[in-house]
Amino acid sequence: MHVLAAVVTAGHPRTRPDHVLADRAYSSRKIRVYLRRRQIPHTIPEKRDQAGHRLRRGSAGGRPPGFDRERYKRRHKIECRIGLLKQARGVATKYDKLAVRYEATVLLALIRQSL
Repeated sequence: MHVLAAVVTAGHPRTRPDHVLADRAYSSRKIRVYLRRRQIPHTIPEKRDQAGHRLRRGSAGGRPPGFDRERYKRRHKIECRIGLLKQARGVATKYDKLAVRYEATVLLALIRQSL
């Protein structure tokens, strides 16, 4: 199940995120319209082909979506750190059933990376 599937669901969602940060894979019009309708601020970069289609339509294409570059840079840093954490087998496979043990595995991986 995708993370965004928890946000984009049928029926009335139980939670409302403060802000959605996503990569280009989630830049579809359907997702943007849904987030705007629920008044959820989002930072999603526009795909090049979508920008081209919008520009070709001229004034009917609308304006480009807002994009906070600094917020997206912070998201990218976190995603890279998670990628480094997944190099530790225990973190990537999630064999530990107890949250306490999994948290300890993550902490050990972080300590190992900082050395």
